[in-house]
Amino acid sequence: MRVFWEKGYEGASLADLTEAMGINRASLYSSFGDKEALFRQALARYGEGPASYVKTALQEPTARRVVEALLKGVVDLLGNPKNPRGCLSTQGALATGLGAEPIKNVLIEWRKGAEVEMQKRFKRARTEGDLPEDVNAGDLTRYLSSVIYGLGIMAANGDTKADLNRVVDMTLRTLPLA
Repeated sequence: MRVFWEKGYEGASLADLTEAMGINRASLYSSFGDKEALFRQALARYGEGPASYVKTALQEPTARRVVEALLKGVVDLLGNPKNPRGCLSTQGALATGLGAEPIKNVLIEWRKGAEVEMQKRFKRARTEGDLPEDVNAGDLTRYLSSVIYGLGIMAANGDTKADLNRVVDMTLRTLPLA
């Protein structure tokens, strides 16, 4: 997972992957099938591990707390100096050529899946009277997704956790949520 996170899908060579796992190429193929299958497993592990803040955030009792937990969770992930810079779902997709089209699509589906869950949660907030009537759940999801992806790029560019937190603070001040 870490190799893909640091280098992206195409940037991660088989030599990088086998060295990180302490196995040879034949073992990689017998254990995981191929590089694409390994990446899919790494992405699943990322979702269950470093990016698990998304699932946790969606359980918060109010729309405002969901948004705060999402934004603070991404800053904790991106601002942790023990983690590679940026977000695996963004880093893995930035440099993909025609040969990596399936991975590009996997990453699009992964990001869209998270957006679907966010939108469902905001629709629930609307039903519960927690989201103002003039706030569209889909628009709120797209806005937050843009902020989250932007934070990932800022982190990849070297912005600090304090820089990312300032963006989060401004975002929270501008949202029409109680």
